[in-house]
Amino acid sequence: MQKWYTTVLALGLAGQVFAQNPLVVKVNQPKAEIQPTMWGLFFEDINMGADGGLYAELIKNRSFEFESPMMGWKEQKNPKASVLVLNRQDQPENPRFIRVKTEGGKYGLTNEGFRGMGVKQGVGYDFSVLSRNVEGNLTLKLELIKPDGQVLGTASLPLNSTDWKKHSVRFTSNGTEPKAKLNVWFEGTGTADLDMISLFPQDTWKNRPGGLRADLVQLLADMKPGFLRFPGGCIVEGMDLSNRYQWKKTVGPLEGREVAINRWNKEFKHRLTPDYFQTFGLGFFEYFQLAEDIGAEPLPILNCGMACQYNTAEVVPVEELDPYVQDALDLIEFANGSTDTKWGKLRADMGHPAPFNLKLLGVGNEQWGPQYIDRYVVFEKAIKSKYPEVRLISSAGPNPDGEVFGFLNGKLRSLKADIIDEHYYRKPEWFLENATRYDDYDRNGPKIFAGEYASQSKDVASPENRNTWLCALSEAAFMTGLERNADVVHMASYAPLFAHADGWQWTPDLIWMNNLQSYGTPNYYVQKLYSTNKGTKVLPILSNNQLITGKDQLYASATWDEPTKEVILKLVNASSQPQTHTVNLEGVKKLENKGKRFTLKSSEPGAVNSFDQPKQVSPTEEELAVKGTKLNLTLAPQSFTVVRVKVVK
Repeated sequence: MQKWYTTVLALGLAGQVFAQNPLVVKVNQPKAEIQPTMWGLFFEDINMGADGGLYAELIKNRSFEFESPMMGWKEQKNPKASVLVLNRQDQPENPRFIRVKTEGGKYGLTNEGFRGMGVKQGVGYDFSVLSRNVEGNLTLKLELIKPDGQVLGTASLPLNSTDWKKHSVRFTSNGTEPKAKLNVWFEGTGTADLDMISLFPQDTWKNRPGGLRADLVQLLADMKPGFLRFPGGCIVEGMDLSNRYQWKKTVGPLEGREVAINRWNKEFKHRLTPDYFQTFGLGFFEYFQLAEDIGAEPLPILNCGMACQYNTAEVVPVEELDPYVQDALDLIEFANGSTDTKWGKLRADMGHPAPFNLKLLGVGNEQWGPQYIDRYVVFEKAIKSKYPEVRLISSAGPNPDGEVFGFLNGKLRSLKADIIDEHYYRKPEWFLENATRYDDYDRNGPKIFAGEYASQSKDVASPENRNTWLCALSEAAFMTGLERNADVVHMASYAPLFAHADGWQWTPDLIWMNNLQSYGTPNYYVQKLYSTNKGTKVLPILSNNQLITGKDQLYASATWDEPTKEVILKLVNASSQPQTHTVNLEGVKKLENKGKRFTLKSSEPGAVNSFDQPKQVSPTEEELAVKGTKLNLTLAPQSFTVVRVKVVK
């Protein structure tokens, strides 16, 4: 960090002689169209992003299907009571349940939640359980408690059915606590079977029962993303093929969704997470629904018959790919098919008769080598034969250069692939030096999806990586190059999206959360400024008739926004000194005399946001005076500036 900061300082001082060069925006020479999908979101269930995060369920291991059936539960023992874990053969996707037998006295089970349960004063909580009485009659007494045992809320729920039945009750918390637990006490004498023990807050996104954490979805909605990629990521591939993500196991009734170990459970020795499983309460239907809610195109990624090549590298023989290909075809039917089709009917039965209008589909995540190409062509032929309108995302591997990238890039271009997914996790220097990456790409070749990128303050996958302002600033500079080349780059997304402060595996991440709070990093605000100030066409912005790509540590892009008739400028001053520029807007007769200016900056390259200071690095908005068709801008040191000015006809 210090070495790089010194380099920036030196470059900034050297650049002072050029600080007064005028910038020219050719408003009358619009270039490439900017796709509505240009800036989007990458979601993966890593860092407790789903269970314990976006998915608002508070009970860990609600169906006793974790590797250790009672993980997350603690027995409050009584010599006259016992609990057994039983296995039913007729329900293979969710075989386990518990049988509690008590002859009186105080007996119960305590669930610890996901690093505790975040509960809020005055908020209602919905408890539910699938149960049946075997003999006698039992009543559940529920207690939401603080770590010291102080009771936050109570409810009683009689179990009164001899057949499996869902019982539910609602109660309100009288306090706020990030590390609460739930006691389930059994009162009476008898034996009962229980499964799917669940607790949800009522204040979910759109107040949907069993829904998503509202604060987290709001952070996404505020970005106005063009697409939502799901469910990952390496999680698509799995550690081996048996652990791969299978979308059909994530739809339909919750009790029919098969729990799986999360592939990040034991990936990193420095962050072993043995209690990290996937319940798939956040499944493919919920992903499609979320994308619709926030106005984003859905982009599902499917396994192509290859497990993670960093793990087992297991592959399905090409001649045995039919079930994998059929999964892809069935997914398109699930998303787009009429209610007369098998999978379209399931979508309707889940509450969404209208199609989701799927237009994009990823084949594999981050695969490489000839084995990927062999499998990609099988998928492409089958999908394009039935659904030629669906555009396919293909993999360029895990790195932005080298032999693996070169092979895939060449092969996919020769196959005339629709969109190639490029990934780059690199240090800030790389992002600053590669703002011209796409300037010389073939304009008639496949389009590019910058599917995973994040500036690394330390090293790739290092637990010491932090979401520093320097990292965010370098991404802002790089993104001017993505925007300038919108005729080639059709999509881009930072990754990963979420991280739980007590349950992360990978850093850096766009949004951090604990059980009650969440905040956007400096990187989040860079992404948001781009996505909410997108524009519809690229405009040339020049200095000395040259593109502005890092000389004197200045980076720039410009766009035209047709609906609002505004010119939008994005300017990054990566130097340690202020820069003053006159901006001439050529090709317009008049501008409104007031514009808007958004500035994101910090005097400390290592500055980060936190739960205590969630907006330490966040944009400021101010009115900008406009004279004629010129702007006078002073760019603060190490700053990202967005300007909007309206053209008057």
